Amino acid sequence: MLSGTIIKGIGGFYYVDTDDGVYECRARGKFRKEKVTPTVGDFAEISVLDKIKKKGSLDAILPRKNELIRPKVANVDQALIIFAAVSPQFNPDLLDRFLILAEEQRLDITICINKIDLDTEERYRIFEDIYAKAGYRVIPVSAEKNINIDRLKRCVEGKISVVAGPSGAGKSSLINCLNPKFSLETGEISRKIERGKHTTRHAELMEIFAGSFIVDSPGFTSLYLNNINPEELKSYFPEFRPFYGQCRFASCRHINEPDCCVKEHVGAEISSMRYERYKILYDEICEIYEERKRQ
Repeated sequence: MLSGTIIKGIGGFYYVDTDDGVYECRARGKFRKEKVTPTVGDFAEISVLDKIKKKGSLDAILPRKNELIRPKVANVDQALIIFAAVSPQFNPDLLDRFLILAEEQRLDITICINKIDLDTEERYRIFEDIYAKAGYRVIPVSAEKNINIDRLKRCVEGKISVVAGPSGAGKSSLINCLNPKFSLETGEISRKIERGKHTTRHAELMEIFAGSFIVDSPGFTSLYLNNINPEELKSYFPEFRPFYGQCRFASCRHINEPDCCVKEHVGAEISSMRYERYKILYDEICEIYEERKRQ
């Protein structure tokens, strides 16, 4: 029996990367009976049916530490969230939604700001500073000019990283920079609506280098926080964490309560922009919850 990682699943076949190479496997019938669907990123055990032709049987799925929905992938170590500095314009509202969903999954997070060579006014540095002070790793890069690609390579080393971000941010171009052998199709930006054409078709783990995998994800233009609990939202803003336990009320939402330590640090340790985004998102999530109660 061999152990490995499912790197791709197509048409009922699962491709498992092992120390003996990649095996094409069919899943045993017990998975259907147990209503378990093998997922890209799963750590699996297989039986070898044909060593020469690399055919096998998928026998067991080991426990998952997490599982994402879109893309459908398990055991992710890191979210690599890629936004463009320009073309399309940097969208902090959308970025905050990505960050909340990654925080909710307890992923390590790296923010990558691409196309900095096109930002002649270097406005990206404003956002680099805001999110770095919030506690995130921020790497400004250029796939076109090969700026800071070595830093990005070190960031993904030894991890399963899911690449996320809006259409047109240059995700596929950056993956090609990390390992040119992939030659992923890249989307052309529509000048009229500044929205990238959808180029990603299915989840697949791609090995950047030994033991380092990356999975691309479909582009998004909006993200809804339907499954986020309003009372948990504050825990997904890392810049609030140093002030936990210092508010007058243990259940402080950091909105209207008196003697709120978080509010006292807005404009200093906590970005005013990020705090205003927190309040807007809190109201949005509360409305979703109230709507559900009425249904």
